[in-house]
Amino acid sequence: MQLESLKVFCDLAESRSFTNAARISGISQSAVSQQINSLERHFGALLIERSKKMFRLTVEGRLLYEHSKEIINSYEALTSNIQSLKNVVSGNIRISTIYSLGLHTLPPFLKKFLKKFPTVNVHVEYSHAEKILEDILGNVVDLGLLAYPGKNGKLNIIPLMEEPLVVVCEPGHPLANRGSICLADISGENLVGFHIDIPTRRGIDRELREKKITVNTVTEFDNIETVKRAVEIGAGVAIVPEVTVAQEVQLGSLASVKFSDVRLARPVAVVHKKSKTLSPALQQFLSILTG
Repeated sequence: MQLESLKVFCDLAESRSFTNAARISGISQSAVSQQINSLERHFGALLIERSKKMFRLTVEGRLLYEHSKEIINSYEALTSNIQSLKNVVSGNIRISTIYSLGLHTLPPFLKKFLKKFPTVNVHVEYSHAEKILEDILGNVVDLGLLAYPGKNGKLNIIPLMEEPLVVVCEPGHPLANRGSICLADISGENLVGFHIDIPTRRGIDRELREKKITVNTVTEFDNIETVKRAVEIGAGVAIVPEVTVAQEVQLGSLASVKFSDVRLARPVAVVHKKSKTLSPALQQFLSILTG
């Protein structure tokens, strides 16, 4: 029995998925199954109840998970301490974020980090907010970068910034040449919005309700790039983070207009599991994000 087998078992227990456990460990699903079978043979007990409808550890499986987790945490802490003594920063960082943050907010921080620590491998994947939180809790990823973060007792939520929201429209739109507008000026406009389950959309809707402003939501998309393309072809106006349209405004394909009477901004935070042992690489990356 090897330490790697215990880690794979812990990954499986926490992610509750052979697919996710394989992704975390960087091995195939069949290799995950082989490692679990090997552990069951070693201990002479079933560790997982085999069922297509649900995932559940047996009593023996829960006991093995509790002790294995202690062993893995101790090993990771030891590795971290030794790396700190040697002043070495290396390893892997797994980040999950939403499209708009991954494409427009994260890159400058990544560039700075990789320039300083070129031996660290950073893997970034895009997902939706609920899945990001699920993957953090399941140890599928190390960190999440989110907008409008909620509260969760199992997570450390570190506020990073507030990104201003602006109205964007095609250059020929009547609002395009306005230096700034009041929120009420978009009343009755056709609005290109994010899907209702996206936190940024919910935050915008909340502001509009509070100010009793009605818009005509003509179409909805699940990512910022598609929202921008729809606005460019005249489908309507949109309310988006200013940083996400800087390039289009510079090129002249979109016009950006700020609000003069309200300060609309979306809060951004980095999130990680409270119980997670932070490697030197993770500590340094968080330092750059929050510095």
